[in-house]
Amino acid sequence: MSVIATNRFAVKALPQEVANHVRETGRDPEWGHPVRTEPATGFGPCRLCLRTFREGEMRTLFTHDSYAGVAEFPQPGPVYIHADDCDRFEGDGFPPELRALKLSFEGVAVGPRVVALERTDGDDVENVIERLLALPDVDYVNVRNTEAGCFVARVDREHA
Repeated sequence: MSVIATNRFAVKALPQEVANHVRETGRDPEWGHPVRTEPATGFGPCRLCLRTFREGEMRTLFTHDSYAGVAEFPQPGPVYIHADDCDRFEGDGFPPELRALKLSFEGVAVGPRVVALERTDGDDVENVIERLLALPDVDYVNVRNTEAGCFVARVDREHA
């Protein structure tokens, strides 16, 4: 991972307030759908701490709008968080545990409109993100799990 790349973008996990609401009410904050908590049968990841789940670890499934606050049209989909408290990812660079996953990176323009899509299996993540953020129409990048298609995190340009 290059130092330059880590200073040019910031990976944004699910907001802490969303996770708190889900855990406290048992409902998603946008539509009020009930959540489901069960042992993990796969690897995840948690959309708050951005670490992968261990099999058997309790996780909570709920509907999340990955375009909330940035677009008029919703993009609802299933996401998981740890059932118990975990710390929101606030690190520099790309979360290490996500590198083991097959990921898709969507360059998103205002609208929203996906203007570019790249996939990787953990290699060259920083270059993929940098390339997408360099496109003139791209406002941010959504990271998705390639196999399931679900939202993982958002990547914004880091402003000095």
